[in-house]
Amino acid sequence: MVGTGDIGRSTCQNLVEYLETHNITLVNRTIEKAALLAKELNLNYATYDLLKEELENSLRMKENYERELDKLPKGSLIQKKVKGHVYFYLVKRENGEVRFIYKDKKIPDSEIKRYNEAKKYRAQYKKLLSECKKQIKFLRSTLRGKKTV
Repeated sequence: MVGTGDIGRSTCQNLVEYLETHNITLVNRTIEKAALLAKELNLNYATYDLLKEELENSLRMKENYERELDKLPKGSLIQKKVKGHVYFYLVKRENGEVRFIYKDKKIPDSEIKRYNEAKKYRAQYKKLLSECKKQIKFLRSTLRGKKTV
């Protein structure tokens, strides 16, 4: 929980009272206020340095997710049936347009598996990257007015 002013205090009190949870860490610009409210509600507290550290970690994670996405093969394999014959195409975006690139009539199972796994990992990395970007935006706005990281 960031902020221990009137709204932060009320929110913490409600969380503790109605959700019966004490698994909350308070962070405030002045550590004394956070410590005081934490003691009163039996919660944990931390310094703003924790948020800076979390921002640095999130930025590293973002770079790692982007690097892993770049390693994956681009596009997806699809099958098309034309007049009873099966053809394999690689579908990918180039310059904002979807392109179908003919591969062959027969593709090794290992290549099909590789593209299917890449599709699965791409979805996972994109989801993680999206969450990471939201976290970075939140942490930057929370740390506004402080020295940039």
